[in-house]
Amino acid sequence: MKYPRLLMLLAFALPAALGAASPAKTPARKPAARPAATQDWSKRVAATPQGGFRMGNPNAPLKLVEFGSISCPHCAEFNERAGGTLRSKYVRSGRVSWEYRPVMIFPTDPGVFLLLSCLGPGSFFPTTDQLYAQQHQWVGKLQDVSQEEQQRIQGLPMKEQAAALVRAAGVDKILIERGVPAARIDTCLADEPRLVRLVDGTRAAGALGVTGTPTFMLNGKILKGVYGWEALEPRLRQGG
Repeated sequence: MKYPRLLMLLAFALPAALGAASPAKTPARKPAARPAATQDWSKRVAATPQGGFRMGNPNAPLKLVEFGSISCPHCAEFNERAGGTLRSKYVRSGRVSWEYRPVMIFPTDPGVFLLLSCLGPGSFFPTTDQLYAQQHQWVGKLQDVSQEEQQRIQGLPMKEQAAALVRAAGVDKILIERGVPAARIDTCLADEPRLVRLVDGTRAAGALGVTGTPTFMLNGKILKGVYGWEALEPRLRQGG
């Protein structure tokens, strides 16, 4: 099946220790130089006003935005091929920030993105990694849903449909195995204002020219014809 392609180095100045006063004829000893501490920017994640989550230095010279669908196989492939290198080679140093903005193009996207968004910055990227890694399993479960049940789900309002597809795919069980309480999952899936914000975010992506996933934007410019890591990494290496 073919799917659409819609989806500083921060150095802390260490204060020099003041040497003890010495006799007038003895020059003061200089403190031994100490290396500057290096921050791992890949550990800093924050929600963004556009409904996404940004990993890295908010003042990075290269600001990468990935418009992705959690159900998109091309996005899962990008995450598998690029995720580790993007974090370790580019984001960690503070040179690149990586923001993921949800784009809902598959029926399973609303409910899964509701959960990912609701779980917050600390859980967003690790849980996304797991769902991409297991995507073929939970998406595949929907093939076992009977025709009658599919029709019932399709007739539900959007919020109820989103929750029903999450449970039919077993995504709720994956999160429970990660230690997320079932009650919290229920609360997240009932968060209609959050769902509306996700819909608005998808519309905003479309207004920017996003027509498939994954789509990448670098320093505010959509990268035309760049759909995978092989095409994206040279742009990061060359600084845009």
